[in-house]
This record gives sequence, C-alpha cells and structure tokens, in this order.
Amino acid sequence: MRVNLNLRETLRGQENTENNKMRKLIYAINITLDGCVDHTKFYPDEETMEYFTQLTRDAGTFFYGRKTYELMVPFWPNVAKTPPGQDDREVDIEFARAFDAVEKIVVFSRSLTSAEGEKTRIVSTGLRDEILKLKQEPGKNIFTGGVNLASQLAELGLIDEYRIVVHPIIIGEGRRLFEGINLQEKLRLKLVESAVFKSGAVALRYLKQ
Repeated sequence: MRVNLNLRETLRGQENTENNKMRKLIYAINITLDGCVDHTKFYPDEETMEYFTQLTRDAGTFFYGRKTYELMVPFWPNVAKTPPGQDDREVDIEFARAFDAVEKIVVFSRSLTSAEGEKTRIVSTGLRDEILKLKQEPGKNIFTGGVNLASQLAELGLIDEYRIVVHPIIIGEGRRLFEGINLQEKLRLKLVESAVFKSGAVALRYLKQ
C-alpha cells in the first residue's frame, strides 16, 4: 500500500532547500477520535506507517523527552539492523530504516544519564534556547513527539507545524493529547492540508498562526 503521489510530493515539500531558512520544529503524532495518544491502546495500519515513514525521511533531528526516546530507541534501530522475519511488516522495516538514518537525536531530560549511540545528545536545561539553536542549524527539519515535552514546546510557542493523524477509533481510556497543557492564551492553528486514508484515518497538517 502506497501513499498517493500528490501526498508524497507535499510531504517532501516541507524539506528546507534554502540554507538561510530556519529549520521548522514539527510535532507529529497518532490520535484517536477521543484524543487518546497512548501507543499501547492502538497500532497504526500500513498506510499510516508509510505516511510517518515519509515524514521521517525529511527529518534531520529528533527532539524527544525521556519517555518517547526510550520508546523509540533502541527498538527501531534494532529493527533496522535485524534481518526481517516472516511475520515482520515491510512498512515497519521501512520506517525503522528511515528512523535509523536520521542524523541527530536530542533528548531533553533531567533524569536520563546515558543514551544509546554516538548521535544522541542529552540536554537538561534551557529548552527554549536549545530549540532556537537547533532551528538555526542547517539541514532538514526537527521532529518531536510524545505528550509532556510537546506540551512544553507548545506552551513556549516553539512548534511551527502540527502533523496529527486522527484514527476512527474510540478508546475510552489512556493518555490524552496536550493533557495538562498550560497556555497563557489560545494557540491558534491554520489547517493547510488534509488527506484521508483507506482506513478512515485522516492526516491533518496545521501551521502555527
């Protein structure tokens, strides 16, 4: 199953091609109709995985909190390096390879003391300054996920783009998107793109106004 050509072209359009242009911080996540983002409650279908693979191929840096980092690493790098088994989905392997190819991972955590691999760096202070510094660096955009760190980044107005895939499922439990966020004023977003998958999931792309 393949993402349609127009969607693929649009996804690739987010890559920075001008050296003097600041990189964007992009928040990408799966969510159910009732707002659940708990990865243990539902699993993305093949078309959704392919969508996130295309996004990941346009990432130059991952910026994670500890929980999201430990969820993603070393799991996906191990999948990328392990010969596929009979029951492994091709889309999962492709995502793993795209994930493993990203050049840099920055983890914002006050409790994590060590990280996997040489391309991972841990920072514990200066969240705003760290993001602004990363945005000034050349290369592809910065991607983030999870709940706690994303809420902090949204509070600071640092997220430039929101990529949210809404799945036609009602869970009735689990962690909710932007749970406990503390905003000084409403965060207004502009819908600039949408795509409907065969499963009924809807991929939404919002820009910060």
